[in-house]
Amino acid sequence: MINKVVLASNNPGKVREIGQLLAGLKIEVVPQSDFNIPEIEETGLTFVENAIIKARHAAELSQLPALADDSGLEVDALKGAPGIYSARYAGDGASDTQNLEKLIAELQALDNPVRSARFQCLMVLMEHAADPTPLMCQGTWQGEIIDTPKGENGFGYDPVFYVPTEHCTSAELPADKKNALSHRGQALNCLLEKLSNQ
Repeated sequence: MINKVVLASNNPGKVREIGQLLAGLKIEVVPQSDFNIPEIEETGLTFVENAIIKARHAAELSQLPALADDSGLEVDALKGAPGIYSARYAGDGASDTQNLEKLIAELQALDNPVRSARFQCLMVLMEHAADPTPLMCQGTWQGEIIDTPKGENGFGYDPVFYVPTEHCTSAELPADKKNALSHRGQALNCLLEKLSNQ
């Protein structure tokens, strides 16, 4: 049974969120920065490949089981873009605001674009770097893209991701509600279920 995992991320918010969810299974989550593990280049062409690249890298350098996720926004009118390039849509080192502005501009350049979109999250848990059968879970959150950002919560594309069932954007949702609905929350709950059945 796994009792400690390294999270292939240096994002403190993500470490805290995942740590809280895995606490019930008595699994300690430590960030890869505790092992001075640098971020690895995401060279995959899918969320699955990038999550595996990150998990394998962290497992190899920490000698611990590793958890990684890769996530992004798919917009139907843009043929699934920004997709795996969500964090760097406006170029390497782009800010959330720059990525948002590019997304809105791309949609506004189209005639009556379809506004449907979804956030995808692919989560991978590898017991060791050579694990041939990593645990994989996916979460999908459906919504629509709006032109005017709304809300102060969240990050990334949250201010323009409108959630029809909640009548507001992701950035207007309280954190606990967002975690219950979101793509990452869904993937984590799937992972919890698989781990508790082991």
